[in-house]
Amino acid sequence: MPQTESLQETILEPDLPIIDPHHHLWDRLPAPPAPPLSRFAFENATRGTPRYLLDDLLADLGSGHNIRATVYLECGSMYRADGPPELRPVGETEFVNGMAAMTASGRYGDARVAAGIVGHADLFLGARVTEVLEAHIAAGGGRFRGIRQTAPYDPDPVVLGSRWRLGPEVYRAATFREGFARLAPLGLSFDAWLLEPQLGDVADLARAFPDTQIILDHVGTPLGVGGYAGKREERFPLWRENIRALAASPNVAVKLGGLAMSFPGFETYMAEPRASSETLAADWKPYIDTCIEAFGPDRSMFESNFPVDQGSCSYPVLWNAFKRLAAGFSADEKTALFSGTARRVYRLEA
Repeated sequence: MPQTESLQETILEPDLPIIDPHHHLWDRLPAPPAPPLSRFAFENATRGTPRYLLDDLLADLGSGHNIRATVYLECGSMYRADGPPELRPVGETEFVNGMAAMTASGRYGDARVAAGIVGHADLFLGARVTEVLEAHIAAGGGRFRGIRQTAPYDPDPVVLGSRWRLGPEVYRAATFREGFARLAPLGLSFDAWLLEPQLGDVADLARAFPDTQIILDHVGTPLGVGGYAGKREERFPLWRENIRALAASPNVAVKLGGLAMSFPGFETYMAEPRASSETLAADWKPYIDTCIEAFGPDRSMFESNFPVDQGSCSYPVLWNAFKRLAAGFSADEKTALFSGTARRVYRLEA
């Protein structure tokens, strides 16, 4: 990653406590072992970042902001090589829990990495997914918090790439919902990642399962690439309408981030020289402001989405941009946005 002037910004509000509720770890980009995972999204969004492990994350966490804890999100990393296919994703939880145990020793600083872990299970297993969920919980050492099953789809192959193997309306499928119904009885949440035109699928899921905590990743991923190029602003009112409809379900929270990925089509993606936090905040402001207005600070949380979002900026610049976006909020509201919501939603002790 080029070291340009924008990476040397003074850290804003360096004492503000932060829980980063969304990051990944991998040693070489994970190959997709089975639907619904795809390596393409990571290859596209990370500029080919081949490695991001504990030492890389700790370097980012120690770059100036007051990161107190993190939540790990599944990315197909370190699946088991053997055993029943449905249980292979448990290897990712085993791997991440080891990283969490290392930082819990205090030998790597004050930040507690992966204080919460979100793994993957194929909810299309229906009732049989209970065995997988229980295996994740056992492997998580008290840190396992939920499942993410991604469902991005668009008929335009340019948006996601030809290797994406999912069809539409994954979250509406009866067999998926049979598995989804097993989350709440085990005290597990669900992270949803899909694209802006699909937001109605999450809203329908939230209404059908009001007792399950759902977290919408990446403000619903607005689109500005492929057939959507040049149409992001035109589609903004539709995105806003869908966000407001989703926020009507009190069991849904939203992650404020992911806008540094390729999908929204901002000019700051892969730009040289790298954009400043002021420029990023200006680009992202309509989306962040709309989400906070709809969900409120108590159901909104800033996220890094690293290393994926380093396609547009460094870790310290990213959090500077978020702090600029939150400048007009009260101290209590900032606490919610930067740590309180993540702590409550993911049930963290950190």
